[in-house]
Amino acid sequence: MQHLSSFARSPFGSAAMGGLLVGAFAWIAIAAGWIASPEAESAPAPALAAPVSDPEQPGRGLSVNEIYDGASGGVAFIESTGAAPAELQTPFEGPAPAPEQRSSGSGFVIDDEGHVMTNAHVVDGAEQIEVTLGDDEESYEAELVGQDDSTDIAVLKVDAPADELEPVALGDSGALDVGDPVVAIGNPFGLDRTVTAGIVSALQRQISAPDGFTISNVIQTDAPINPGNSGGPLLDASGEVIGVNSQIESTSQGNVGIGFAVPIDTAREIAQQLIANGEVQHAFLGISGADLDPEIADVLNLDAGSGALVQSVVPDSPAADAGIEAGDAAVTVDGQQIRAGGDVIVAVDGEPVTGIDEVIAAVDSHQPGDEVELTLLRDGDERTETVTLDERPANANG
Repeated sequence: MQHLSSFARSPFGSAAMGGLLVGAFAWIAIAAGWIASPEAESAPAPALAAPVSDPEQPGRGLSVNEIYDGASGGVAFIESTGAAPAELQTPFEGPAPAPEQRSSGSGFVIDDEGHVMTNAHVVDGAEQIEVTLGDDEESYEAELVGQDDSTDIAVLKVDAPADELEPVALGDSGALDVGDPVVAIGNPFGLDRTVTAGIVSALQRQISAPDGFTISNVIQTDAPINPGNSGGPLLDASGEVIGVNSQIESTSQGNVGIGFAVPIDTAREIAQQLIANGEVQHAFLGISGADLDPEIADVLNLDAGSGALVQSVVPDSPAADAGIEAGDAAVTVDGQQIRAGGDVIVAVDGEPVTGIDEVIAAVDSHQPGDEVELTLLRDGDERTETVTLDERPANANG
């Protein structure tokens, strides 16, 4: 049987989102000013037990064959079954039971306890999940430990024999450079244990998550990624996972050399919280923003040369309660439309920020209920507002 993953639209194009449609202009993807916090209120999460790779010849990268041999045993083929999202209606018989919906994707083992990381959209709505590990012919029923739609990360638990568990080494996505070689392993179009190779094409991209919020610091790659690769590992030249393959940019359902992976630094923190607590809490500020640079500052006659222009404020959000003001006049600068006249955030907790990504990072470091101090420019005057962060709503539409 052929196994396919559904693709949906993100700010950058098609994504293996299981039929969920999301869309936004690239710059407004910074509605992550609504901002996810990888911190949880509960007890510290346990460290994942994935080993560190040890190449036989230090100082050189591994070949694709060596990376595949070292990691493929820990890559999982995931099949999920659940009800279709809507009932069928016939004119004479009334509502009929929704047909069974099957989807598939990839994942990888992250510890000796049988935890498997994948994309949230691969298992969203699943009533039954089966996992096949490496080249094993036997499949195992998996338990959903938890999923986080804001980062598109989920963790499963399989009760497989110890000798079938081959955890894949988790690396450091923060150490990546554009041009670094990468390898993807997964199950595109149901073709299990498929390996493809490419490079890191760009860093610090933003893509839309299943709940409509934004995932930041995403890795862009030209390693071919197709339906079924979702949730599988993107590995560096030492054979360590540096990303979770999640979306592609395409005008069809095929790969055109632009894929996106959630960075493992983000995925690792989310997985630890899911294993410890079954859920993840995200701090919520309630703005969207755009970067302020000297050219835009000159056009808008602003004193600051950098910062974050507040573009919109969510009603009844922490930002709205604190009196943060959004722009109300549309201005086009170098083909980019921005809203002028709103507050400019120039510092968070006393630390200067040069753009919206740094505002996102600052809020990411907090938990719901924490207070943050925003330094703003309004009508040429500097002022400070204290904002109490809330918990992020279920989706970007509130």
